Amino acid sequence: HLSPGAAAGCGGREGGQPVLSVHLICVGKLKEKFYLAACAEYQKRLGAYCRLELTELPEERLPQNPSRAQIDAALEREAAAIRGKIPQNACLVALCVEGRPHSSQELARLVRTWQDSAARHLVFVIGGSFGLAESLKKEAKVRLSMSPMTFPHHLARVMVLEQIYRAYQISAGTKYHK
Repeated sequence: HLSPGAAAGCGGREGGQPVLSVHLICVGKLKEKFYLAACAEYQKRLGAYCRLELTELPEERLPQNPSRAQIDAALEREAAAIRGKIPQNACLVALCVEGRPHSSQELARLVRTWQDSAARHLVFVIGGSFGLAESLKKEAKVRLSMSPMTFPHHLARVMVLEQIYRAYQISAGTKYHK
């Protein structure tokens, strides 16, 4: 858990260049048309503010009733695949249940802080049905929780895209965020 000031751990301002791209790395394939439509809408809207790259990675197959060791091994394999998609000079945000909830205004402040840092990429990671490997969560600059409630990870994708869009809208001072 990091305060907005600690988010600067993504690097100091280097030549005044902002974060140019936002990456959303998700474990699991989105199939439902209503989620796909919502994601497409926010991807389109975000195009005015950043380069958005959405990456889907396959969820590791597990037996019907996997052991904790099997789950942990699968999460580590997923983490390796995720790490392979994280660009250099990135700020990593892990979405996880034990993360700290942030208000939309706090997220907007964090995005502005990262934009003024040496980071060139802001990377949000959403795990599959078993979440994210502990090792990957430890590498994140921020552990973010959307809510103390449980949501399907596919819905979390829509929610994260909306909140990133909202963060840019707050920073731009538009009427979107009331």
